Amino acid sequence: MKQYALEQIRNVALAGHGGSGKTTLAEHLLYVAGHIDRVGTIEAGNTVSDFDPEEQRRKISLNAALLPIEWEGHKINLIDTPGFPDFIGELYSALQVVDAVVLVAPAQAELEVGFENAWELCEARKLPRLIFVNKMERDGADYRGLVNHLRSIYGNRIVPLQVPIGAESEFKGVVDVLHQKAYTGKDRDVAASPVPAELQELVERARELLMEAAAETDDALLEKYLEGNPLTEEELVRAFHEGVRTGQIVPLLCGSAALGEGLAPLLQAIIELVPSPAEAPAPAAKDLRKDEPIELKPDPNAPLAAFVFKTTADPFVGKLTFFRVYSGTLKGDSQVYNAQKERDERIGQVFYLRGKHQIATPEVRAGDIGVVAKLQETGTGHTLCDKSRPVAIEPIQMPDPIYTVAVVAKTKADEDRLGPALARLQEEDPTFHARRDPETGQTLLSGMGDLHLEVIIDKLKRKFNTEVETVELRIPYRETITRPVQRVEGKFKRQTGGRGQYGHCFINLEPLPRGAGIEFTESIVGGAIPKNYIPAIEKGIREAAEKGIQAGFPATDFKVNVVDGSYHEVDSSDQAFRIAGSLAFQEAAMKAGPVVLEPILEVEVDVPEAFTGDVMGDLNGRRGRILGIESLGNGRQLIRANVPMGEMTRYALDLRSITRGRGRFRTRFSHYEEAPPNVAQPLIEKHKREREAQEH
Repeated sequence: MKQYALEQIRNVALAGHGGSGKTTLAEHLLYVAGHIDRVGTIEAGNTVSDFDPEEQRRKISLNAALLPIEWEGHKINLIDTPGFPDFIGELYSALQVVDAVVLVAPAQAELEVGFENAWELCEARKLPRLIFVNKMERDGADYRGLVNHLRSIYGNRIVPLQVPIGAESEFKGVVDVLHQKAYTGKDRDVAASPVPAELQELVERARELLMEAAAETDDALLEKYLEGNPLTEEELVRAFHEGVRTGQIVPLLCGSAALGEGLAPLLQAIIELVPSPAEAPAPAAKDLRKDEPIELKPDPNAPLAAFVFKTTADPFVGKLTFFRVYSGTLKGDSQVYNAQKERDERIGQVFYLRGKHQIATPEVRAGDIGVVAKLQETGTGHTLCDKSRPVAIEPIQMPDPIYTVAVVAKTKADEDRLGPALARLQEEDPTFHARRDPETGQTLLSGMGDLHLEVIIDKLKRKFNTEVETVELRIPYRETITRPVQRVEGKFKRQTGGRGQYGHCFINLEPLPRGAGIEFTESIVGGAIPKNYIPAIEKGIREAAEKGIQAGFPATDFKVNVVDGSYHEVDSSDQAFRIAGSLAFQEAAMKAGPVVLEPILEVEVDVPEAFTGDVMGDLNGRRGRILGIESLGNGRQLIRANVPMGEMTRYALDLRSITRGRGRFRTRFSHYEEAPPNVAQPLIEKHKREREAQEH
């Protein structure tokens, strides 16, 4: 693959809802451009972008795939992103390094949530975008309905660039209103012809709309248009290019990815209307020597600054690092500096990647996207730069995981491999988190949904030969007391010939406010217990509290005061007083009105207004307390509530179902409060059964 100048490069992501046809569209674009000899299908599992065995098995995209396309003297770095919400992290990564997005939507009069989410992310990043209306060949295809719906939501910046020729099974091409040409035929066999006479009136109306939109981008064009002078084709293209770059215009095109219709005009629109890296805004970056912002200029001859937006960890292929060069040139067989790790990194062969096919290149220049294998220090979000000018590009702000499962390794060998395997997978996927919960002792995997974690567990087995199984998620309940008790005795006495064991103490026990923890004091008088045995009593009490009172959960929020006791000059020991302290606490706690405490989460749910009632009803059904509701604008509301953690384990999946994927939420720990009997009693009985089983 040859090197391209900045002005000839386009970095573009394909985004939209799962099933909207992005992968099929990418496959046909590769075929149209002559990069593949036959068109693969998702059903056959032989598309260029869905090459992962797990993608082929599940028939959906799980990973963003890089697909460079050479077309009419330009290079389009196309990134096909997954549409399923569990893999939205791949979209976040792609949007960090592209200069525009093609949003794919099926020809129907309503928008799918994946499209809406992608649009929101583009808005937040001020990314230029085009819309490709796909599946024009389907029965019931409603192009006009979708155009009207889009304009009603996003305004008049949605501007149709094309008029479809035919509809549903009769769909056979498009009229490019910008250039006033009709394109019919499939894939490579596309012919340009004059506008059909029966569509002439429609095309004229559409062109009027184009001129209105174009005139609003430039004062001189507006003046010319208002004077009644039509804009030339060249003026229209220039105005639309500027309008797309600034976000004033979102052109809308249409076609059929499955039939390969309308694809050559789409490639042409990307080249003509999408900004090149030379026009795109520089990423936020910091000069680490001066600790101040720096503007990275897309100059191949400037010092290097390349951002790593994706890594894949594979024990067979090795680690692949995907990067975009924002400044300078990254050369193969060279040494660069990792700004985050403050370490040198050796670069071997650099290459372009098309699906899984590697295309060797001596270097990757500013504005372009490339891949390098087997870097030791570098991970997603790192900046590779020139050591003489260390810079750090702002990392990707990934969404937090929303769904958690607990797992255990199947064998001891699996357990040994599990830690390193999870570390590699976290490096590959920043939306996946793994940790060991110190309170419950469980290994927790957190991700964006059940399918996400299912794929992670499959990867553990397939890529790292590590098998795990999911187990019930333990909620970190606690126990406490509700009333004070006075002078409870703990006595440990054992005589077995020779030196015996003797420890004896009396304690007072009283409850403390929530969150106070454990407070230990002593008020021994007259040397009833020597001072050197007091720490042993405290240790015994804390150990007993850790084991719980009735339900086996750590006890907390109480105060113990050692008030009296006795000792034996020969038989007393730290061990004896530790056991005495433990016995005293166990008896006192059972008399002090023990209760189970459950963790309460502060929950914020962001939902469209239409779903507010359903979501509030669901939260109430989870024993939640609604704290308030506020309007976020754009037809969305924020619901705040306190909800027990035990009721929230599957909330990510349930909220997705209730709101059809349009709800978002986040949680944080709030406090502990007493669990109701219907929650506490089963926990107490379960612990009793487990204890009896151990004794037998």
